Amino acid sequence: MSWLLNLFETYESNLGRVGVIEKKYNDREYTLLPISHTTQNAQIEVEITEQGDFHSARVLDKDDFSTLIPCTEKSASRAGSVVAPYPLHDKLSYVAGDFVVYGGKIKKEEPFAAYIQQLEGWANSEFATPKLKSIYRYLSKRRLIQDLVGEPVLYLDADQKLISTWDKKYEPLHGEKPRIFTAVPGEVESVFIRFNVYSPDKALTKVWQDIELYDSFVGYYSQLLGEEDICYVTGKKLPGTDKHANKIRNSGDKAKLISANDTSGFTFRGRFAHSHEAASISYEVSQKAHNALKWLIHRQGKIMEGRVFLVWGNDDTNVPSCTDNDNIFAMDFGSESSQPIAIQGHTNEEFAFDLAKALSGYRNKLAIKSASKANVNILVLDSATTGRMAVLYYRNLDKKLYFDKLIDWHSTCAWLHRYQKDEQGELLQFWGAPATKDIAFAAYGPKANDKLVKGLMERMLPCIVDGRKIPQDIVRSATHRASNPVAMDKWEWEKTLSITCALINQREGYNVALDKENMDRSYLFGRLLAIADVMERSALDKDEKRSTNAIRYMSAFSQHPERTWRTIQNALQPHQARLGKRLNYYTNMIDEVLDKIPFNEFDNKPLTGKYLLGLSSQRYEIYHNNHKNMNEQQES
Repeated sequence: MSWLLNLFETYESNLGRVGVIEKKYNDREYTLLPISHTTQNAQIEVEITEQGDFHSARVLDKDDFSTLIPCTEKSASRAGSVVAPYPLHDKLSYVAGDFVVYGGKIKKEEPFAAYIQQLEGWANSEFATPKLKSIYRYLSKRRLIQDLVGEPVLYLDADQKLISTWDKKYEPLHGEKPRIFTAVPGEVESVFIRFNVYSPDKALTKVWQDIELYDSFVGYYSQLLGEEDICYVTGKKLPGTDKHANKIRNSGDKAKLISANDTSGFTFRGRFAHSHEAASISYEVSQKAHNALKWLIHRQGKIMEGRVFLVWGNDDTNVPSCTDNDNIFAMDFGSESSQPIAIQGHTNEEFAFDLAKALSGYRNKLAIKSASKANVNILVLDSATTGRMAVLYYRNLDKKLYFDKLIDWHSTCAWLHRYQKDEQGELLQFWGAPATKDIAFAAYGPKANDKLVKGLMERMLPCIVDGRKIPQDIVRSATHRASNPVAMDKWEWEKTLSITCALINQREGYNVALDKENMDRSYLFGRLLAIADVMERSALDKDEKRSTNAIRYMSAFSQHPERTWRTIQNALQPHQARLGKRLNYYTNMIDEVLDKIPFNEFDNKPLTGKYLLGLSSQRYEIYHNNHKNMNEQQES
């Protein structure tokens, strides 16, 4: 129940944002839903005058479908042929009083009768608003389909019956296929209609965005709730519910986190006679917790193949994510030098963005601002079926502890990376841990299916939050791909290499700066390979884009280093004449590294992943720090 409690507390901490429309990066709107409200995709918008007469109607564009609507417990979970109307906006079969007149088919109970009776109770209550009364007056006239046909938005056949699905035989009557048949996924009877009150004042708030109308239904419906029971989340005695929200990931999501509608014996397994004996959750807590969850997912959740990865704080929802670096780069750390910068040649290593230091400073700033104990929540959700969703992973941590774990992760699983891009598309460089999706990129390639990627992202969470070692199969897979550069474009290999070095480095604790005292056999062989690569590259023309022999033979070198090194050395000889005085610089480096490898270890035993650390660090040393030394040797 702790995840429900923390979601409930998050809602309570953000009451000022309830009903406030926010926008995503793609201009899609979302909001922190009021209780007793949900979202639905509407295809038709009908405008009513203040006097309760029809004004106009239109078919909505797909980007404008999402609509915030009031709902009851029954309507929020209705399925099949059960008649459970939404209080205001609903499907055509519910809101049209002339549905049967125009050929609409009903099974037992007429949906409109239940709908208009429920709407009448709200419209005649002390909580009713003028807009609500205008809509009720119009719908009581039972002429919605007649007005929509006259607009025209809906269409009739030769027998004056509603056309359910489009057929070419209707073209003589109506011409080309009308928009409504494209907007509605199924039959026209299932079209969802939202209502608005027309006003010449264009700035007037839309009905589905009207906070006054939200409060009106919340106040009215709170009087109709069921018996009180002990809420297992808050410990208080409140009106309970056994019907909980769906549409958690999006407006079409039918999966529920809490469900007890199976009374055939497969849910309770004989342990309980009724669902509330297993757990009793109040209506208020269920509504607020689920609405907070929906809001957070829209706001900052990451969804991969239906799996939700969410990190948030109870007091401040904006906390650095442990699965993604994008929101860390976007954060204001209060220091001009804390942001990553665009790469300009090989001379900017002193400006590299150190994630661990930036996070440490940000943590200290938060500690100064607030002495209260605040928590960070990490939640992973996914659904196995269309109707059931599960919590796959949940952790609630003290915010200071969370930052300590995050700082430790970006300090240990760290390397210098040059693949992140800014808004202008310029490459950035930063020192820190790669995002989990980028680890999946390195381990499985950019074409890995989403199921594989989301599984890896979930497996990495304990490594970040609990300090566990990275699973060896992930490290081996990334090492294998990094050892095969000829199968990738240069940019892809460079990205794979730096990420793999970070994964290996979590165990080894090396620095990107070259460790000349490191006597590890694999590390030294990696240094040799880097020198051979840079040596040949410097002998080639600037326009020459082909891979060097060191890169071409890298996979073989990792398995048979002694034998492959002789092949690489022989391939270097034709290029040595073009190096001139620079030849001494490179040959001296090769001799220096060879002298460190014991004679009995210069063999064909396969290299460990440490050779990639030696390769990367040696390349870094040559490109960044040894230009001065090379010039001195050329002058001597």
